[in-house]
Amino acid sequence: MTNRVGMLTLTTLCAAALGCKSGGAGGGGAAEEAADGRITLMDPSGDDNGPGTYIYPTKTDYTPGSFDMRKLEIIPKGDVVEFHLTVNRRIDDPWDSKAWNGNGFSLQMAFVHIDTDHAPGSGEVVGLPGTNVRFDEKEAWDKVVILSPQGTARLNTEVQSKAAYVAQRVVIPKQTRATGKKIIAVVDTKELGGTPSATWGYQVLMQANEGYPEGNDLLTRKVNEYEGEHRFGGGTDYDNDPHVIDIFMAPAKGDSAEKDAQHAVLAKYNKDATEPKAQDLAVVPLVYPGS
Repeated sequence: MTNRVGMLTLTTLCAAALGCKSGGAGGGGAAEEAADGRITLMDPSGDDNGPGTYIYPTKTDYTPGSFDMRKLEIIPKGDVVEFHLTVNRRIDDPWDSKAWNGNGFSLQMAFVHIDTDHAPGSGEVVGLPGTNVRFDEKEAWDKVVILSPQGTARLNTEVQSKAAYVAQRVVIPKQTRATGKKIIAVVDTKELGGTPSATWGYQVLMQANEGYPEGNDLLTRKVNEYEGEHRFGGGTDYDNDPHVIDIFMAPAKGDSAEKDAQHAVLAKYNKDATEPKAQDLAVVPLVYPGS
């Protein structure tokens, strides 16, 4: 599938905001691939605030730190691959997800984007509906794994009704569960197009689950100008801000500098756009462990 919008390259963004090396923010080379094929990305503590301004909802269910990603482990196991996403606080289920055929947690949702070929023009450069982000055309994503509290039937319905144009790229796990501070998802290796490699690119968008999404939003809870009982604040009310609480940044070692890099990236959206177009949205980089 061809890219759907034109865009500035991330090289330009990095030069302006972060001083990255040519080739994009994925060029730092740091996250690890173990001898058993496990790939690990780390993230610093305390950056669960998007561009640095986001504030947790007022309802006590949203415990600070519960959207703060600390580690992603991608673990090949033959015919399946496990994704282990660790956050800073124990994952609870305050809305009793089992009562609505859910997966044992209620609040968090994460989209794991994967670039399997690093070939410009071969994937997608726009985030799934409701994320309000885009990707560099040189780092277009080929697959996205949805880690959601929602059950398989609900996810399939949402994808087909709101993201049918990329449905073949969306991977819904055969199993998703939460234990302790981890969300664990199991997917078939063939659905990813092969065994994950350190040469692939990875990015996770941590979001808040929305059971009653507005418009075409794919179960993504909006971020508003002011925090509310169930809404993060510190953004805008015009769908130009990233509806993303946390991401990974190269070199994905969990250093404090990665926090500043995240803030700079997610703050690069057009705050004056009241009817935003794709070019008004923040450009999110991928992490390439083998670079």
